[in-house]
Amino acid sequence: MDSKHRRKQPRLLTDSERARLEEFQDSIHYSSRYSDDNFEYRHVTLPKNMLKVIPKDYFDTETGTLRILMEDEWRGLGITQSLGWEHYETHTPEPHILLFK
Repeated sequence: MDSKHRRKQPRLLTDSERARLEEFQDSIHYSSRYSDDNFEYRHVTLPKNMLKVIPKDYFDTETGTLRILMEDEWRGLGITQSLGWEHYETHTPEPHILLFK
């Protein structure tokens, strides 16, 4: 993974940031799981309006897409899934599709 796109420490949300995101949590869409010979995958689609309230430092300044988020960060956005999932890519040009393995 490109270390430039991953932080060393999670940037946790403040209470007010988390409160602004709560209204979108029921609109987060989770794909079914799919797999290859190496990994199990799923993708998570965030509502477009949610992107407006996600802190700017959660985005890659070069691409404008969400950067690779650490587990505490994506859970803070309201993404809920079992333990062990790793955010490894954000689909472009749609910055609201997060790919997990």
